[in-house]
Amino acid sequence: MKALLCKQFGPPETLVVEDIEGPPLAADQIRIDVHAAAVNFPDSLIIENKYQTKPELPFSPGGELSGVIAEVGRDVTHLKVGDEVIAFTAYGAFAEQVVAGADRVIPKPGGVDHVTASAFVMTYGTSYHALMDRAGLQTGETVLVLGASGGVGLAAIEIAKACGAHVIAAASSAEKLAVCTEHGADDTINYAEADLRDEIKRLTDGRGVDVVYDPVGGALTEAGLRSCAWRGRHLVIGFAAGDIPAPPLNLALLKGCSIIGVFWGRFVATEPRQNAADLKALFGLLADGKLKPHIAGTYPLARGGEAIAALANRAVSGKLVITPRSES
Repeated sequence: MKALLCKQFGPPETLVVEDIEGPPLAADQIRIDVHAAAVNFPDSLIIENKYQTKPELPFSPGGELSGVIAEVGRDVTHLKVGDEVIAFTAYGAFAEQVVAGADRVIPKPGGVDHVTASAFVMTYGTSYHALMDRAGLQTGETVLVLGASGGVGLAAIEIAKACGAHVIAAASSAEKLAVCTEHGADDTINYAEADLRDEIKRLTDGRGVDVVYDPVGGALTEAGLRSCAWRGRHLVIGFAAGDIPAPPLNLALLKGCSIIGVFWGRFVATEPRQNAADLKALFGLLADGKLKPHIAGTYPLARGGEAIAALANRAVSGKLVITPRSES
């Protein structure tokens, strides 16, 4: 089978496509023909040895996929060959086939194509876990979404709106903010042209926001934290800006607010029942048309490095998807 391989740690242009042997199948595993695999920010980190998960070289990046079961281990009883499924794997998905633990594979909802299905679980799962499980978002609260045009940002906008919140989307260009408005944002802030804190004060009549959804880090984190209302919650999702910030902790004291870490991968592993309940709720919202994943483009396996680079450079809105079985 063909796979996009990281043979030495480095930037996306160092990745290569090669023919490799598929791994053996354990009793509790499933072999999947990969039809689509979404690109996520951790893919750009794992290939440079900067992520929490550190696979041995060589390996294929790619943490979520949609495809068709080709083979099941002898202990697997709830799924069978030919079933269309979604899997989340941490790495390995940018290949024509992948082997995944049966506990990391779920049936693909009917009526959802492979490309959309592959781009759904990680971003929407992260955002739902952040807003509902960690922040306890309530109807009528105000949510500030930083880096709002990215995959998790757009998911956060849609989930917050579905829960009855008022959403302020912040991004770095008018084009990105137009996408945010299409996905339900009530107000927008271009933080490349305007002061983020001043705009939040104006939009909230000086009160601040109840929840800050922060996948960006860098200088925006402190501005977001300073914009929290009393008993606000600042959600730490990631650090797309590259810098891990160190905001003054006296801000949490003065505002009575909370700084809350969000690590969806650890949540999935340690709280599988709650994750299953979250996914059930998300698939219900998807079926009702309240969630509309934004796919910015698809790439063949040979151009997978380009897709990772485009996402890492924040050059696109929404999600990019690699289709290993297509030629162009």
